[in-house]
Amino acid sequence: MVNMIQIKRIYDPAEDTDGQRILVDRIWPRGVTKEKAQIAAWMKEITPSPSLRTWFGHRPERFAEFKARYEAELSDETAQASLEKIRGWAASGTVTLLYAAKDRQFNHAVVLKEYLEQMPSSDDDYFSKTPSI
Repeated sequence: MVNMIQIKRIYDPAEDTDGQRILVDRIWPRGVTKEKAQIAAWMKEITPSPSLRTWFGHRPERFAEFKARYEAELSDETAQASLEKIRGWAASGTVTLLYAAKDRQFNHAVVLKEYLEQMPSSDDDYFSKTPSI
């Protein structure tokens, strides 16, 4: 069971309620020191590909298509392993996904949070593959 996954701009101050702070940007955010960031992990492998990020360009009218393409990228085996790690952390406490984008509504962290919350848990996956007796 996932406790709580939240998203937050990395430029917002760190708080005790953030739990595990995970940077989910491919590029280190401008003007942020590692000390100020206070991250537990930097997961570049679950960020949108450079070509998708460039295509999207934070244009709200492209967000629906961006979301579909990004979710397709998240189905990759490498990404799935990292997503499972985040869900494991979230099972025992709060996880905060950190991003640098200015737009709080139309960004990849919004998509990532929703994707993580909709992923079936490992137990769900087990029971869906196990024949009933």
